[in-house]
Amino acid sequence: MDLPNIEIKAEDLISNLIPILIGLVVIFILRWCLLGVEAVIRRKQSEGLTPNPMIKSLVNWVTFYSVILFLLFYFQSSQWMFESLISIGDQTISVFLIILVILIISLTLRISKILRSYVFPSIYNRYDLDRGVQFTFDKIFHYAIILLGVFISLSTIGIKLSALTVFAGIVGVGIGFGLQNIASNFISGIILLFERPIKVGDRVLVDDIIGDVERINMRATVIRTLDNERIIVPNSYFLEEKVINRSYGDRVMRLVLPVGVAYGSDVHKVREVLLQVAIDEQQRAPIILSDPEPYVNFVGFGSSSLDFELFVWIAEPEKVIVTKSQLNFQIYDKLNEHHIEIPFPQRDLHIKSVDGDVWKKSDGEGS
Repeated sequence: MDLPNIEIKAEDLISNLIPILIGLVVIFILRWCLLGVEAVIRRKQSEGLTPNPMIKSLVNWVTFYSVILFLLFYFQSSQWMFESLISIGDQTISVFLIILVILIISLTLRISKILRSYVFPSIYNRYDLDRGVQFTFDKIFHYAIILLGVFISLSTIGIKLSALTVFAGIVGVGIGFGLQNIASNFISGIILLFERPIKVGDRVLVDDIIGDVERINMRATVIRTLDNERIIVPNSYFLEEKVINRSYGDRVMRLVLPVGVAYGSDVHKVREVLLQVAIDEQQRAPIILSDPEPYVNFVGFGSSSLDFELFVWIAEPEKVIVTKSQLNFQIYDKLNEHHIEIPFPQRDLHIKSVDGDVWKKSDGEGS
């Protein structure tokens, strides 16, 4: 009497194992294809050819999403996948719908990454766009495709935007009370991307700290200092405070090098030597511009020296320290070569004579 029941259970077990086996076979085939692509890439590398990294990324993407989709279809008959968790308006949200939304959003993020990493760079190089324009376009495209993915996912699961009005109202109250700073920095980041008072690659001066703009994120901007440290500055700071941008508009920057020589030096000779240093350094390093021409300014008569300033204009503000150091080396060598003295502060000490009676009186008081 029990044998028929045993046969039915065996049939159910086999029927349940068949889709699992099919899924495993498909996964192994995809894995085998992935290994084959990797082998081809390694072979190209050994032959000195540059492989396209987009191929490996695409194969990994297909493998991952194939596994996820297989699991979804396999468990589609399970009751827990479609049980209602929460309700938004007339629409009930289940585990299946949540996974579907995650897949759609992750797919849009993956597409955004592939396009920004492997497609857009060739376009940027073709039109010779600077780093700031590239970063701005990448961020705007990234935000737009995320927004598109959210709308598609909501439409796919059947949620109407009108059903989110209550949720939007709650979020608005939260922004009004507790998220003002975050909202302000986010909106400021969008303004920075469009108005571009600063952009990626610019050299800026923030609180007397010099650094290069590395990234403009949703909430804050990352600045890399000359010491290779990162400063995290809220985006609203660049719209509310005074910021010096040495790369804004014209990247040409004036470099001032103060020089002091001893009294009695030939000031015309000093001017000639300093200009010659600028000309020699300009021939060695094209970063120093010939237009505007280098200029020597006779500042005035200092307490210990005749004070001069050498003005040179450079085309790359990020190299200001290296250029200034190199010019100082050349100035010191040239002044020594022409026997022009570089003075140092001196103080004269005058000792007045004191009567002997005063010394005796002071000794008597001390004893």
